Amino acid sequence: MSKMTSKPIATSKPSKLARKPDKKEDSPAKKIVATVDEATEAPVEKIIPKVKAEGAEDKTEVTIEKKLIALYNLQQVDSQVDKIRIIRGELPLEVQDLEDEIAGLETRVDNYIQETVVLEKSVTDKKNAIRDALVLIKKYEDQQMNVRNNREYDSLTKEIEYQNLEIQLSEKRIKEYQTALESKTEEIESFQKVLQDRKNDLEIKRNELEDIIAETEKEESDLIKNSEDNRQFIEDRLLMAYTRIRKIARNGLAVVQIERDACGGCFNKIPPQHQLDIRMHKKIIVCEYCGRILVDSGIVDAVS
Repeated sequence: MSKMTSKPIATSKPSKLARKPDKKEDSPAKKIVATVDEATEAPVEKIIPKVKAEGAEDKTEVTIEKKLIALYNLQQVDSQVDKIRIIRGELPLEVQDLEDEIAGLETRVDNYIQETVVLEKSVTDKKNAIRDALVLIKKYEDQQMNVRNNREYDSLTKEIEYQNLEIQLSEKRIKEYQTALESKTEEIESFQKVLQDRKNDLEIKRNELEDIIAETEKEESDLIKNSEDNRQFIEDRLLMAYTRIRKIARNGLAVVQIERDACGGCFNKIPPQHQLDIRMHKKIIVCEYCGRILVDSGIVDAVS
C-alpha cells in the first residue's frame, strides 16, 4: 500500500485591494488646535529677529508663558481698538451712502439739463420751420397772381395748404416740447433742492466723524503701536491663527480667560486635566468647542 503524501494547505493572503478605512474630516476647532500646535513648535529663530547692536543681547528664546502674555495683551489692545471703532458706529457707512446718493443725484440733474437743452433746440428748430413755411406761403401767394392756367394755380394752392399743415404740426410739436421742458425744469428744481439737503446732511455727518476721529486718533494710534510691540513676541503662524480666530469669534475674542471652570468665550466646561495644562504654561491650548486660545488667571494678572 503506497503512502499518501499530504500537501500543505495554502493560506489566503490579504488582498492588496482591501478597502482602507475612511478618514474622518476634522472639525474646525480641531483644525485650529492643529494650527496652534504647529505654531508653538516653530523654531525660536522665527519668533524674534536677532538684534545686532553694541551692548544688546540676542533674543534667542521666548517661553510659552511670554507668548501667552503677549497674546492676551494683544487681545486686550485689539479689543480696545474695536471699541473705539464701534464708537464711530455707522457714521463712515452713512457718509459713504450720502456721497453715493449725491453722486447719483448730480448725474440725474446733469442728464435732465442735457435733455432740456435738446428740447430747447427742438423748439427753436420748429419755430424756424414755421418762419420758413410762412416765407414759402407768401412766395406761393405772389406766384398765384401771375399764373397762366388753372393747373398752376391748383399746384400753388396745394403747396400753400401743405405749408399750412407744416405750420400746424410744428406748433403742436412746440407745445409738446414746451410741456416736457416745463416738467424737466420742475424735476431739476426738485432734485436740486434734495441735492442741497443731502449735501448739508453730508457736511454734518463729516463734521461728526472728523470730531470723533480727532478725539480718538491719538489713543487709537497708541494702541496700534502697542499691538505691534506685542506681535514681535509671537511667530507668524501663531499670529495667523490668532487673526483667523478673531474673524470667526464673537466680538473678536480670540484669547479668553477660564472663568468658573469654563471657556470665557463659549462657556463650555473645560476638563480638569486641560485646566492643569493651561496653568502649567507649557503649551498653548485652545477650547475644543470654539477654538479660542485659553489662559488662566496667572496670565491675566501678569497683564493687568
